[in-house]
Amino acid sequence: MRVDGTVASDDDGGRNGGSTMDYGSAWARVKRRLRAELGEDVFASWFARLELEAVAGGTARLTVPTRFLKSWIESHYLDRVLNTFKAEVEEIARIEVGVRGSGAPVRTVATGAAKPNPASGPLARLHATGTPAPVAAVAPEPRPATEAGGDLSGTPLDGRLTFASFVIGRSNALAHAAAERVAAHQGEGALYNPLYLHAGVGLGKTHLLHGIGHAAREAGRRVIYLTADRFMYGFVNALKTQSALAYKERLRGIDLLILDDVQFIQGKSIQAEFGHTINALIDAGRQVVVASDRPPTELEALDERVRSRLGGGLVVEITALDEALRVSILSARLAAVRASHPGFDVSPQVASYVARAITANGRDLEGAVNRLLAHATLTGTAVTMETAEAAIRDLVKNREPKRIKIEDIQKLVASRYNVSRSDILSERRTAAVVKPRQIAMYLSKVLTLRSLPEIGRRFGGRDHTTVLHAVRKIEKQIGEDTVLGDEVELLKRMLQD
Repeated sequence: MRVDGTVASDDDGGRNGGSTMDYGSAWARVKRRLRAELGEDVFASWFARLELEAVAGGTARLTVPTRFLKSWIESHYLDRVLNTFKAEVEEIARIEVGVRGSGAPVRTVATGAAKPNPASGPLARLHATGTPAPVAAVAPEPRPATEAGGDLSGTPLDGRLTFASFVIGRSNALAHAAAERVAAHQGEGALYNPLYLHAGVGLGKTHLLHGIGHAAREAGRRVIYLTADRFMYGFVNALKTQSALAYKERLRGIDLLILDDVQFIQGKSIQAEFGHTINALIDAGRQVVVASDRPPTELEALDERVRSRLGGGLVVEITALDEALRVSILSARLAAVRASHPGFDVSPQVASYVARAITANGRDLEGAVNRLLAHATLTGTAVTMETAEAAIRDLVKNREPKRIKIEDIQKLVASRYNVSRSDILSERRTAAVVKPRQIAMYLSKVLTLRSLPEIGRRFGGRDHTTVLHAVRKIEKQIGEDTVLGDEVELLKRMLQD
């Protein structure tokens, strides 16, 4: 593990020291192979948050944030992960899968499926709100029909994630105002139903969801907060125990449903039940609040009718943090740390540098504060500009890349080749249209995480084989035609800037 407590992951590229120092790069290759072999949808659902914690004695210890993911990977993909890892590192003979933050021991498994470990523990979460890093406990097993304090079983709300502790700026002011209105609404029916918040990681949407939950419960409303993992786990468990009907009735008998990370909902039957639940609650005038990392129109895995229903309320995007908001978040976090570490001091110049340098999200700001604190407490020296630069170097280097939309690619390519976007989406097969269409398909595959079928749907409902043909053709032409290669590279830079 690194000094700051984080572990090797696909993003680290093995740059950490300690027990995983020799295996980080191998693990990054394993995840790339899993992504290529299983496809983007499957990888994003089950493996994106699978991380390597340590390798010792031929055993690789992997961790995930929830018991549901642990159970699913052990039951469906354990052999594949083991065999893929062994292909990269021959000494790997066993795989352990644990839940991050769980204090319980994790059973070692070598090959084949394993039963899920019933142990659970807290999951550390970081938020772009300037509050101390909260700990959201993994929810316990679903309780039959009882209610605790009038609230149905769900993922517990974190006591520190309230509206009062949320730092407001231009990028999140509308989302905050809508969230407060929904939480305080006491009239007939629901308000902005559903309220749909979407943002990239670390921008504060989960903090707002917890704030809504706390305020609504204080007003006496029955609230259940669920992550997508928890929703799927509860539904699958209800089917196994033949209590699906009771589970559905309890879920639909609440005043407010809050669902986080809806983009991870997978499985035809689970998606169908999710759609039925949303429809039943909205039709009954119950409030629904949903959060995701993308707008409803980009949830290609969900049924079109469900996407339409989610987009039928108020959809609000929380955009990137501007510098003023980053400064406010950083100041709040530094103040919170100083309360427990009186000797910890960061000059305004250093704080200003950190806020300017880290632009991706609030979690990186949280990580920067933790690193500065580690330096001050472990070395006993003051935090200077030089030590700050060294401490956050990889956070600055590994900023989250700009999220490029297929629509933006189509518009830019159409403009570059003097055709219209509707031409690119049409059935026209003239050379003047086919070439930019194929270039746009190629760029969509290279610059986005969308699968071939998803890209095909965005290009006038074409088959994935058409997209694959276009990608291979442009790849071949780029290798043979330097002029075309330069054109495509220019388009890439324009889209990424």
